Amino acid sequence: MTEQGTPARRHNPFAAVARTDGLVLDVPEYQAGFDRDHAACAEPMWKLERAQHFYEPDVASWRAMMDGDWERSLALADRMAVPVADYFRHRVPVRRVRVVEFPISAYLQWEMHVLALRARAGSPCRVVRAARVADLDPLPELVIFSPSLMYEVLYDRYGGGMGGRRITDRAVVEPCLRAVQELFDDGEHILDFHEREIVPLPPPLVTDEMRAAVPAYAHRTEEFRV
Repeated sequence: MTEQGTPARRHNPFAAVARTDGLVLDVPEYQAGFDRDHAACAEPMWKLERAQHFYEPDVASWRAMMDGDWERSLALADRMAVPVADYFRHRVPVRRVRVVEFPISAYLQWEMHVLALRARAGSPCRVVRAARVADLDPLPELVIFSPSLMYEVLYDRYGGGMGGRRITDRAVVEPCLRAVQELFDDGEHILDFHEREIVPLPPPLVTDEMRAAVPAYAHRTEEFRV
């Protein structure tokens, strides 16, 4: 029983993710599985992003941001509009929940521009404040294709992709799907958040510590990932 005056903690379906079995895939295996499952997906795909720092070395716009050239970063991001729109003409939409903390991290400031672009191309995103998920943390990074198929996306300490775990236990996946859908319904439209909170910001501050890890990812060559 919860003591009087203590808020009841919500049931957390995401806690089961770490405890369940899943097929661990390296980066090429995960990307191949993702592409195969997305191509076959008949219903909208769902994505949950919680971390505030990722490394996106495959994206020229991200690299320009890390180099301190914010104007070029935004210009390169704009060039992504055509391939992103073309991609979503042939794939079901990705409905994304993006958890946001303040102050906005350099990565998140950059990503919000890209997510706004993706939303205009038909891949909707809703923003959820960190306080909304405080009793659900630590949240996994998830991609959910159906009530019985999802991936937990795996990252290293910098936020560079390490592959994923393929999870097919419906008793685990379906409650996570419902919870992500609930967060999406509660969230703020990315375009409204972007215009109010992101557009007025000065260029992001990129530190030497952040740049120090970039060479470790120089071998990766992809240009666009969902």
